Amino acid sequence: MKFVSYRSQSSTHLGVLTKDDQIIKISSLHDLYKNRIPLDVTLPNDMKRFIEQSETALPYVEALLNCYESDHGKNDLASCSISDVEVVAPIAQPEKIICVGLNYIDHCKETNMEPPSSPVIFSKYANAIIGDKAAIELPINSNQVDFEAELTIVIGKEAKCVSEAEAEDYIFGYTIMNDVSARDLQFADSQWSRGKSADTFAPIGPAIVTKDEVGDPHHLDISLTLNEKIMQQSKTSNLIFRIPTIVSFLSQSMTLKPGDLIATGTPPGVGMGRDPQVWLKGGDTLSITIENIGTLSNDVKKHNPNKKQDAKENALLPSK
Repeated sequence: MKFVSYRSQSSTHLGVLTKDDQIIKISSLHDLYKNRIPLDVTLPNDMKRFIEQSETALPYVEALLNCYESDHGKNDLASCSISDVEVVAPIAQPEKIICVGLNYIDHCKETNMEPPSSPVIFSKYANAIIGDKAAIELPINSNQVDFEAELTIVIGKEAKCVSEAEAEDYIFGYTIMNDVSARDLQFADSQWSRGKSADTFAPIGPAIVTKDEVGDPHHLDISLTLNEKIMQQSKTSNLIFRIPTIVSFLSQSMTLKPGDLIATGTPPGVGMGRDPQVWLKGGDTLSITIENIGTLSNDVKKHNPNKKQDAKENALLPSK
């Protein structure tokens, strides 16, 4: 299943995305068909809490969808077109956003770095998260903002000291992240946090896709276009450290929690590695496509230094 978080009529909802780009609202499914299913399940309207309860919530939603499909989707109140709503980040406040650097050999070469002997780990923060179609804002203190297409793991249950053989059991599904990076800030510091965690620097989505629907995560096409020109194009089979290795490696040090996001690294083609180098500018459009998951698209805009002042002034205006 593909799960999306979306905003409609000033409220945020959780839905299942169908192949024809319809969103089936989960709470409406529950209201329509709960009497047909002999299960006492409370469905949260938040993706992170849904994942926390996924052992019972996921099979319940599957049963609800079966009822809906047996009615041939006649209950229109349960669905809407994705074009009629605002899709937001599927998880807005994960406990952790963990990223793996230098995880494609060709990307190591283009950045003039040696392939690592163990996963290179850094973090981003929740202030950086935005959803599909939201704008990446260029920070005022950087002139070298770059793009990075990444397959991202969504943890499904608490994991501590798990083996590689056990790792898949702790994965709920996968999504897409653009690991936007201010290279001048990243390499001016002794570590990467500032250059990686500016506001809007972690677009994710549009959906979280359950692992059964994704299939083998090591055989997926991954690509990024900038203004419709292909910049990155590879396969996840080229990962240096595979997904079970990453999950097990991290769990030896930290407890992974439901809803945690782990970006698995970017393939070659980033702006920094090109000659001449390519940096994002206002008006650019980025799209990342990963096979079996979908397409994440974001425009780029310049930083507006007057935004905070405009907000203050608007708050003082009389209401209409």
